[in-house]
Amino acid sequence: MTGASSERTGSQERRILLGRISGAFGIRGEAKLESWTEPRDAIFRYQPWILRDAQGNETEVRGVRGKLSGKFTVASFPHITDRDAIEAMRGTEIYVPRSALPPPSEGEYYWVDLEGLRVVTIEGVALGTVSHLFSTGANDVLVARDDERERMIPFVQPQYVTSVDFDAGVVTVDWDPDF
Repeated sequence: MTGASSERTGSQERRILLGRISGAFGIRGEAKLESWTEPRDAIFRYQPWILRDAQGNETEVRGVRGKLSGKFTVASFPHITDRDAIEAMRGTEIYVPRSALPPPSEGEYYWVDLEGLRVVTIEGVALGTVSHLFSTGANDVLVARDDERERMIPFVQPQYVTSVDFDAGVVTVDWDPDF
């Protein structure tokens, strides 16, 4: 499974949040990134980027190049060669259109594609909808919410998650509704 959060605005295609600019790197206008792709430098494969600053202003950027440098993911933006310009971008979020991502492999899912699906038990008991997923390190966890409660279900196939049916919009789980 691949983690990333998403959003959809108006009639626009769903966007995937892949990272954030965390500051300047060096003096030539390179940026340090927080990248949530795996591996971290895979973020450069998915373009164009839609950069959203803290005020909600958006800019589309193509041709961003980058590399790993120790513990940092470093990006070079076209036409930016000034450290101060990058520092002004600190906190800017990096989105890509969902269509920029390749199709997942058989039996794998992008978290964003699961969000909003109905969750039902193998007995047909409704548990709500997929709110989000998160990783614990040991395994991923699906969070199903309804009006009354939130359930955290390990995303372990086929033990707990028995099927995902995108056509029907349903994730079926082998889970006690009272748990």
